[in-house]
Amino acid sequence: MAKKKTRTEEFKVSGEDILKKLRELVQEGNIRKITIKSKEGKVIAEFPLTVGVIGAVVLPPLAAIGTIIALVSECTIAVEKEG
Repeated sequence: MAKKKTRTEEFKVSGEDILKKLRELVQEGNIRKITIKSKEGKVIAEFPLTVGVIGAVVLPPLAAIGTIIALVSECTIAVEKEG
């Protein structure tokens, strides 16, 4: 059985756009892990997403995280994807 490759992408976003970007990423469906870092590179939040998780199950926690992170003026979202 072949091991699936993963790749990491990073997106710089402002505070008000964080939740919108998180929702877009979760809806893509091939996300393994999301890490949110401050402008200085400090990890603010990190959470794994299992393959096949339905967005409706994941989005409520994202809303809570988005509310907290919205206080940050700028951050980086690092996304680990399969494929």
